Amino acid sequence: MQNQSIKKNRYIGMIFIMIPVLIQIPYTMLIVNFQYPDILRLPSETILTEFQKGGSSLVWTWWFFGISGLPLLFGYLHLYQITKKNNPLLSLAAVMFGIVSLFFQLIGLLRWVFVVPILANLYSDPLSSDIMKEAVLVSFQTTHHLFGVLIGEHLGQLFTIFWMGMVSFMIWKDQVFPKWIAVFGMFSSLVYILAQWELFAIVIPELKEIPLAGLLGSLCWLLWMVSLGIQIIKKSLAKN
Repeated sequence: MQNQSIKKNRYIGMIFIMIPVLIQIPYTMLIVNFQYPDILRLPSETILTEFQKGGSSLVWTWWFFGISGLPLLFGYLHLYQITKKNNPLLSLAAVMFGIVSLFFQLIGLLRWVFVVPILANLYSDPLSSDIMKEAVLVSFQTTHHLFGVLIGEHLGQLFTIFWMGMVSFMIWKDQVFPKWIAVFGMFSSLVYILAQWELFAIVIPELKEIPLAGLLGSLCWLLWMVSLGIQIIKKSLAKN
């Protein structure tokens, strides 16, 4: 029974280590082939035109990007099992935020797979009238801001930040792992939340985004996840 628990901890640790690495594959491909993430703030006609140029390979890249984070579900549930004894309500809230964040981000990313291709085809079709193209642009803007900015970027990232902050607090409080993991997680949460200013700046022009907050926040999150995975494996080895 103990050996099974040790193996499980190692598998979960590997998930936290490998998934951040796996995510970087489609992310890098989108940077190279689609000017991501800068293209997200360009005019709708530019986005649709560039998307159409990418073809089916770009659609598959977005699909891979969307589903690559799903194995984290097992990691979130494992941390819930570790922390629920001393913090039943907080750990339950944390795992709920974590799981919901995965699905919010999945919805946001998969719009590029099942919605945007249709709009891009209509916009690029030489038989489409000017009225049709204007309707497509309005539809894309609505989809882009509803499923992308609101659900994927705002709620998805915000719930991830809440999860990371709660888990870090429980680690610090109960010393489940070294305290520096907790401190790093809290720091990463604060940096990552500053990136939300960019989203508010879209609708409130007088607000200014904080430069590099999004990049630094996401990098800190990735490094924290890898560090957490290493600590989970080290703890399982110590029990062996």
